[in-house]
Amino acid sequence: MTAEKEDLRRQALAWLAALSLQDKKSGDDALFRRFLSLPQTRAAHTILLYCGMGTEPDTLRLLPALFAAGKRICLPRCLPGNQMEARLVQPDSSLICHPYGMLEPGTDCPLVSPEEIDLVLVPGLAFDRSGGRLGRGGGYYDRWLAHFSGVTAALCRDGLLMDAVPRLPHDLGVDLVITETGLYGPSASGTGKSGA
Repeated sequence: MTAEKEDLRRQALAWLAALSLQDKKSGDDALFRRFLSLPQTRAAHTILLYCGMGTEPDTLRLLPALFAAGKRICLPRCLPGNQMEARLVQPDSSLICHPYGMLEPGTDCPLVSPEEIDLVLVPGLAFDRSGGRLGRGGGYYDRWLAHFSGVTAALCRDGLLMDAVPRLPHDLGVDLVITETGLYGPSASGTGKSGA
């Protein structure tokens, strides 16, 4: 299973490396439009985003629209032992560059418990139609999501939507997988936007 996951990670990273800047931006635009139009996003009061880095969707571009809609926005902060926490950010919050390369809030940003959060945007390299997620292997989100009972969603480029992602018992999937052209996962039915 570990070898299979590593092979899929290599494939996903190679696919992403070949993506042009224009294709990345247009894909981000489509993903963000679909995320912002979701009933689950509109209904959420408090949302945990992540700071996209490298070939990931540039999720910080979502902040102005979400702040304008009156949402409380949290970002993750990494902790020792592959743990993480959610911290509340404001439009003027300063973000710190983590050694892994992503931006994260400082300890001056208020801590937010999982119980206060309605919707989590979960990062991943690739996903499948049932909500299966291929992460980067650190387990940060699997550990944090074990204590979360709200809605989980993910942004996945069409080219990285797989038939099946290998999953171990501790690998948590997401409720909604948003691609440029479809919506998948256990909570996709009934939204009127499910993919073919």
